Amino acid sequence: MADTILHLLSAAGAHAGAAAEHGGEHAQPMALGLASASWIVAAAMAVLIIVALYLKVPKMVTGMLDKKIEGIRHMLDEAAQLRKEAEALKAEYEKKVADATRLAAEFRTAAEHEAQMIIDKAKADAADLVARREKMAEEKIAAAERSAIDELRARAADAATTAARGLIRQNHSAQADKALVDQAIAGM
Repeated sequence: MADTILHLLSAAGAHAGAAAEHGGEHAQPMALGLASASWIVAAAMAVLIIVALYLKVPKMVTGMLDKKIEGIRHMLDEAAQLRKEAEALKAEYEKKVADATRLAAEFRTAAEHEAQMIIDKAKADAADLVARREKMAEEKIAAAERSAIDELRARAADAATTAARGLIRQNHSAQADKALVDQAIAGM
């Protein structure tokens, strides 16, 4: 069979070559002697379309496309849902960041206030300490002054006693003592 087809093709090629050499026109090919090849192609296409419609190929194609469209629609719905969830998470984290920032500001304010209170208390404590130390120093100075005055008085008294003894020894004799004793006895 292959030999027959090759023989026909070579004969057709030779016929075409001979016609081209003579510059003649070719006759239109006929299929089974009924019509030209272009009409046969048109009829074959019509049969193909009718068979496709009979086998419901367009319905199958539209069904496949509908499934594909439904799949895409489902993916778009999922994407929209994911976007909503992402936006909700973003809003939640933005709120958390804002809360953390506010809380940090509150902590800072509280820390500054507490530091100022500590500084004020330290100043007050330092002032109280200085006042107490001054008072203690003044009391020590006053005590030292009293001690010095008492010691000075004691020395003055000792010196006065010693001086009086010396004066009495110099100015009083036994007769002067006798007169004083007699006068003291008489006064009683």
